Amino acid sequence: MFLITKIGIIGGSGLEDPKILKDAKELKVTTKFGNPSSNLTTGKIGNTDVVIISRHGNKHSIMPSNVNYRANIMALKQHGCTHIIATTACGSLREEIKPGHFVFCDQFIDRTTKRASTFYDLDKVCHIPMAEPFCPKIRSILAETAKEIKLDYHKKGTVVTIEGPRFSTKAESHMFRQWKADVINMSTVPEVVLAREAGICYATIAMSTDYDCFMDDRTPVTIDEVLKVMKQNADNVKRLLLEVIPKINYTECKCREDIKTSIIGG
Repeated sequence: MFLITKIGIIGGSGLEDPKILKDAKELKVTTKFGNPSSNLTTGKIGNTDVVIISRHGNKHSIMPSNVNYRANIMALKQHGCTHIIATTACGSLREEIKPGHFVFCDQFIDRTTKRASTFYDLDKVCHIPMAEPFCPKIRSILAETAKEIKLDYHKKGTVVTIEGPRFSTKAESHMFRQWKADVINMSTVPEVVLAREAGICYATIAMSTDYDCFMDDRTPVTIDEVLKVMKQNADNVKRLLLEVIPKINYTECKCREDIKTSIIGG
């Protein structure tokens, strides 16, 4: 049976741009978990169907803890997405991950406390495997393509997701480095977990915008610094997406199989 690939793009802070789509149309949708952060924008990149959603709303009015992650992922699932590429700004915890570099994360550490992190919180329980949370097939394509178009990238890394919206203390930053985390953000969890529960392959383009506050000889990060780097590097995010998406094909993947043996009860 021929299965159609449809790619969902979750746009992070300033990293979404509907103009990259051909024949773009906006759709207002809802889910049983409520409304997603924004309307969906549908269209094509090459011959591939693509759906874009803005994680923090069109005017960046939704702080990380208040994002309805379940509605966002379910909206993409309902619209037939087979894969998700999420963009996110992140702070670097390693000297070698410089501002402007991309990291294609392979692991996460969850430091969130307030977020609904499963679709199965009533009559059923879902024990979803998370040993390898990010789709290795998409990550491989991202790394190969970043090399081809000469972007600065790191093919793997551990992201620690904090609750936010505040930035870290120095003590926290040093602790995360001791835990061998490489970058820090406020949005990957529970997004990646919900994608696995939805049977969708998920990978992230994490763009380093700053060094976290572990360096004594640098001033602590400010939102102005973050926004400046994001603006400078937004075109590279678009270039990467435009090159990567036509290369993604529907193939059998463990990401989509895990949910079939993870639910009990009901």
